[in-house]
Amino acid sequence: MTSVQNPVPETTHALNVAIVPDSFKGSARASEVAAAMAEGFAKGAASRACEVEITAVPFADGGEGTLEALIDVWGTEAIEVQTTDALGRRVLSRLGLSADQQIAIVEAAEAAGLPQVSDVARQPLDATTYGLGALVAHALDLGVSQIILCLGGSATTDGGTGLLSALGAKFVDANGDQLPAGGGALENLASIDISELDPRAATVQWQIACDVTNPLLGAKGAAAIFGPQKGASQAQVEHLDGALGQLAEVLEDATGRVLREQPGMGAAGGLALSLGSYFDVELVPGWELVAKVLGAHEILDGADVVLTGEGRLDSQSLDGKVVSGVLAASGPGCDVIVIAGSVDLDDAQLEESGILAAYSIAPGPATLSELSTDALALVQRTAFSVARTYLRK
Repeated sequence: MTSVQNPVPETTHALNVAIVPDSFKGSARASEVAAAMAEGFAKGAASRACEVEITAVPFADGGEGTLEALIDVWGTEAIEVQTTDALGRRVLSRLGLSADQQIAIVEAAEAAGLPQVSDVARQPLDATTYGLGALVAHALDLGVSQIILCLGGSATTDGGTGLLSALGAKFVDANGDQLPAGGGALENLASIDISELDPRAATVQWQIACDVTNPLLGAKGAAAIFGPQKGASQAQVEHLDGALGQLAEVLEDATGRVLREQPGMGAAGGLALSLGSYFDVELVPGWELVAKVLGAHEILDGADVVLTGEGRLDSQSLDGKVVSGVLAASGPGCDVIVIAGSVDLDDAQLEESGILAAYSIAPGPATLSELSTDALALVQRTAFSVARTYLRK
């Protein structure tokens, strides 16, 4: 957390400014964006002779970038772990650890993400969360009492069976043979052997950050909604939906827990299904989970004006992302201003959302590469202009 204060006469009432941006993915970490916004706004306020008290906190929505946002605030470094990607190839991934070493933050995208397998044709039936399980196992080795698992950006639709396999579970067919990795093989699932399942996984507190409300199966389920972006054809979508249905049946028979209709269970290819069947897990909206860890509600509730932002402000930003969380958590009468790489909301959408104003950092015609290269300088410059415009002498 960064605090910046401009020295001005004590008789002037200080404006309380909260800065809580997401990362500009592919361009800058949330901590860098927060610092750039704070510096730009502080300079703009000084030029207007206005007293401001700025609290800047890097933020995330529980998906990609959450690990970086939390370790930046915790003041810790990411821990590298040798594991495998969604196609089983060796890869070096990361997990985060809180300052007291009791909370581990694990991102699905770190060991089961689409970017890691973008160099080959997508394999939706075979992609596995097994490598993610290695990150979880390492967190358990570190002796943590809580694991925050961030869904989002996965290349998988395996119902979390790969993760549970890495922790010792065996998913077998009617002949007792262990199934190959991936969601496609689950159509042949007959039973699950948990005799060697790591007992430590039942002793930690599980929180799963999820920013969608899709159920596991059906027209709004994991395969139908998210399968195509992972490379699944219509036939493969139907295959995966049936396979996840079979997994749900076997898990329900084994544990008595019926989770298929629970909101959010369709996120990241049903990743939480296997975990939630055997362990007590809490699915939390990503924004809410991060807000609780960072104490963001207290920061936002006391703010007169909030600056937030992300790489692209569009309709998705208003549905479970950082911007929507900021709008929901800001106190009454607080002005919310967005700084983004691009703004793809019209005036009516902005007004209806409650956003006071939205600014693009683009100074003119520019390519995405150009904006990415200069993102932080442009964010700072835009925040300076926002302060100059918003504040009065």
